[in-house]
Amino acid sequence: MMYLPSIFGEDLMDGFMDDFDRSFFRSPATGAKSNQVMRTDVKETENGYQLDVELPGYKKEDLKLDLQDGYLNIRAVKNTDNEEKDKEGKVIRRERYSGSMSRSFYVGDQITEEDVQARFEDGILKLEIPKKEPVKEIPEKKTITIA
Repeated sequence: MMYLPSIFGEDLMDGFMDDFDRSFFRSPATGAKSNQVMRTDVKETENGYQLDVELPGYKKEDLKLDLQDGYLNIRAVKNTDNEEKDKEGKVIRRERYSGSMSRSFYVGDQITEEDVQARFEDGILKLEIPKKEPVKEIPEKKTITIA
């Protein structure tokens, strides 16, 4: 067993590799320090579910919602073009960013677009999805004619 001075803590490499992991695997959503994640709170109510999806920096126009094969798909697309000019109108800095993120939630085949209530307030997409029981199909009886 090797003993290290107490200034290194329990593992010398822990702190050294932390910054590497964070910076190397980061994928920005709206800037260099953002994580590309739609943080979502899901709350079950008597009649359905409430979802609060955090989308800071996005506008209502940047969002698209659709239902396909029982999945509610949320897509956010952001394109920015920042340009700074000096007093004579010469460009001194130009930055561009383009990115998108998406997330899907299974809500069931019986949910329609009209069932989902959506509003966007203060960077939070608020969704209300009702509970619906699956429609049970009654098997069709097929009779055989006796000749």
